[in-house]
Amino acid sequence: MALPKGTTMRFTSERRLDDAVSERAFTLGEIPGILWTPGSASAAAPAPVILLSPPPLGLRKTYPRLVARARHSAADGFATATIELPGSGGRPRWPAAEQALADLRRAMEAGEPVSDEIIDALILPLVDKAVPEWQAALDALLSLPEIDGPVGYSGGVISIGTRLAVVEPRISAAVLFAGSFIPRAIFEEARQVTIPLHVLLQWDDEGNDRQAALDLFDAFGSEEKTLHANMGGHTGVPQFAGDAAAQFFIRHLR
Repeated sequence: MALPKGTTMRFTSERRLDDAVSERAFTLGEIPGILWTPGSASAAAPAPVILLSPPPLGLRKTYPRLVARARHSAADGFATATIELPGSGGRPRWPAAEQALADLRRAMEAGEPVSDEIIDALILPLVDKAVPEWQAALDALLSLPEIDGPVGYSGGVISIGTRLAVVEPRISAAVLFAGSFIPRAIFEEARQVTIPLHVLLQWDDEGNDRQAALDLFDAFGSEEKTLHANMGGHTGVPQFAGDAAAQFFIRHLR
């Protein structure tokens, strides 16, 4: 369900991380988020924006990774923004999602295959709720004088990024992080994706269905799509892979 029409973004704090980056916390209705802009927020020229999608662990836990990406993007002249995903951080608990997550953990601990039904129950409701929230956040961001298009998207849950790439025409390019479970329906949606894609895959990602990630990449309909695969676990993305993703955005958002 989309946020009510006219939902406003309200800034709740502001600080300078250094001379290069301004950080402002905000709320969008009841949704917490953070906006990073190059230089002084009041003095900077309008910048393209990259939406940084966090993993469903809460912004507090993932802040170090997010702010590192924001600093890197600011050095390239991009603003970045993130919002708390449904059911994460301080947002209201989501009993159905928690039950699906418990079913997932039970299957994995027992060494059983994770069924399509579990994956659908865990991921599809999250996608259905998170995508309209990201679109509302984008509405608010693009109304700010310091933000301009074009717009990029970067992050996991890869199903959220896939849906956004289909339904949100303001997104010009996306960096997608493989490593989350993928519902059957998302493979069909992937065929409708046409924007340039840069997909990061950790070959030894714990718990990730590598073949499903490869099949999703194959399904994307984009004429320009790049798969950047590296050895290592989920959090072991090498610096040069991040640098390649940054160059991808420079090519497509400048």
